Amino acid sequence: MIRFPAEWEPQSAVVIAWPHASGDFTNLSAVEDSYHFIATTITRFQALIILCKDAEHESHIRSQVSSNENLYFVQTDYNDIWVRDTVFLSMEWQHPKVPVQLLNFRFNGWGNKYPHDADNTINLNLFANPIFKGLATATLDLVFEGGSIESDGQGTLMTTRNCLLNPNRNPDLSEEAIGSQLMNYLGAKRILWVEQDNLAGDDTDAHIDTLARFCDANTIAYSACDNPEDPHYASLKNMENQLKGFKTDSGDTYKLVPLPLPQAIFDEDGQQLPANYANFLFINGAVMVPVYDDPMDNIALERLAACFPEHEIIATPCRPLVHQYGSLHCASMQIPATPSPYPMALIA
Repeated sequence: MIRFPAEWEPQSAVVIAWPHASGDFTNLSAVEDSYHFIATTITRFQALIILCKDAEHESHIRSQVSSNENLYFVQTDYNDIWVRDTVFLSMEWQHPKVPVQLLNFRFNGWGNKYPHDADNTINLNLFANPIFKGLATATLDLVFEGGSIESDGQGTLMTTRNCLLNPNRNPDLSEEAIGSQLMNYLGAKRILWVEQDNLAGDDTDAHIDTLARFCDANTIAYSACDNPEDPHYASLKNMENQLKGFKTDSGDTYKLVPLPLPQAIFDEDGQQLPANYANFLFINGAVMVPVYDDPMDNIALERLAACFPEHEIIATPCRPLVHQYGSLHCASMQIPATPSPYPMALIA
């Protein structure tokens, strides 16, 4: 039996890829300040694996982040820092000899929008690293990104047709074929398909992690808009109505938690950026919430705090990150804790 754990379940580690001067950020110093905050916060709670380009890059990062027993480095090449879409997904297997399988999907730069050769080989490099070497892995011929899917840990997936069925991903596969493969690979019983356009500036073709997130098996937090003058108003109201029509596995309606959009943020060329609060990150004992120096920050923090009364809610500065069209969840990938033996034991 295969199970795709929910993100709020216990974790062994989080993976991030540190930004590099060869990347696209023109505000690299501000982005590194955000990454310093992210790294320092995560290592208070659990292990953090930082991907870095080479020994020089690792040395640079070590000069910024205090060493501790929860910090690990892996040197590998990558094009972008958005590891949510490039690093493997971890499946739990109900098998004594294969407790976990790491799935390496094909990555094509969000529909061939960006160079992606290095990103598409990250997982093969990770699988060969002592941290993960020897674990069960599978490399699959399906274009798929982790930010496009949500799991409740109980067999329900949530995603958008706009991304998964976009012809720039798997043009030869039907909705039925894509859904069948995901249910097979991820051990799912059903898929909640959302029809939704992407937020302004989002170049992922509407990843679900910018729009709607499971908080538990019965609760969905979602990007919302109550301003009729906002260009997102009609589409997000349409999504809200779809979410109201979804049923839990037991047949109940979901509890819905609206997260207001922050005020519009624009880059130097006048392009609106996809800032949102749905891009939060679960870690052990805490929920890190992206904030943007915006009046809506506190409202989002309060609403998510009500969803997670037993978690510490941590406002995480992400305004610099959205200048490359992503945020906190996009920049991270959790590795769930699974039955021993598990890779983190190998790096102790």
